[in-house]
Amino acid sequence: MNTPRFLRTVPALFLAVVAISGCGPGPVLTVLTHSSFSASKEVIAAFERQSGATLRFVEGGDAGETLGKAILSKGNPLADVLFGVDNTFLGRALAADILEPFGSPLPAGIPADLLLDPSARLVPVDVGYVCLNYDRAWFARRGIGVPGSLEDLALPAWKGLLVVEDPAASSPGLAFLLITIAHFGESGTHPWQRFWQALRQNDVLVASSWTEAYYNDFSATGQGRRPLVVSYATSPAAELYFASDPKPAEPPTGAILPDGGTFRQVEFAGVLKGTRMGDLARRFVAFLLSRQFQEDIPLQMWVYPADGTAGLPEVFRKFAPLPARPATLDPRLIEERRDSWTREWTRIVLK
Repeated sequence: MNTPRFLRTVPALFLAVVAISGCGPGPVLTVLTHSSFSASKEVIAAFERQSGATLRFVEGGDAGETLGKAILSKGNPLADVLFGVDNTFLGRALAADILEPFGSPLPAGIPADLLLDPSARLVPVDVGYVCLNYDRAWFARRGIGVPGSLEDLALPAWKGLLVVEDPAASSPGLAFLLITIAHFGESGTHPWQRFWQALRQNDVLVASSWTEAYYNDFSATGQGRRPLVVSYATSPAAELYFASDPKPAEPPTGAILPDGGTFRQVEFAGVLKGTRMGDLARRFVAFLLSRQFQEDIPLQMWVYPADGTAGLPEVFRKFAPLPARPATLDPRLIEERRDSWTREWTRIVLK
């Protein structure tokens, strides 16, 4: 997942805290994570007290880069635990055979449909939803409603209003491409390729990253002129949470959550094969699934805990609704077709 601007300073602070705590005695457990990982210092300190270990975090870049580094170090792993593989890269991680089975029961609150790895080498930790966000003020000033479906985006009324991210370089960009593939399919009278051809004709803008799209091109958060952007269902809640006082009654942005118009990103953690600290690594993965860590997730990484019984902060309950019917694709199909789909999208939209 990409790191929103309001979270950019959190991982750096978090890593500094871990480095300070790492001066004590005891074993050191190394965790390889993507750049969006964050947890409160109190929660990390709790694990260190319970285990007698010091946690060391190594940032590997985005989810794909982090997995690539784990694969390249197979047999002599860079870390003991891997965090941040999502369901768009799950198949690659499992095929690379770099992980050991977790080997312990999972909390009862984790829904069965999140258990995408039957071997339990990767266990679900959190869930996010990619979707369209809109600028509330822009639409209110014009007295018009927001698009109610993906099909609406290709209509003349929405020409020049949408900014998306390049799926070859951006996690939410890839997720939005997968939404369109799941929704329109690859055959029939209106496959996903035809939809993207229509979007190109309707002047869709492509940004290289979530940060560029959200803070440069989106009208609600920057100087851009596009009132529609691909972001997350939790982005409006984050906008309100980080707003300056006095805080507004509602976020300046909203999420559009039509059936089949969102994509569920599930993030996983696992024990890297070859670690000499297998028992401690499994203990940390279990800690990631604990109520304490799960309830820390929302205001740290702005995604949902995998455990559906974990408590949520008020800003999530009010302004981060769960999509009723997100788009789904088999992780094995994503792994098999991801690169060819991305090449085809590039040919249609950018060439």
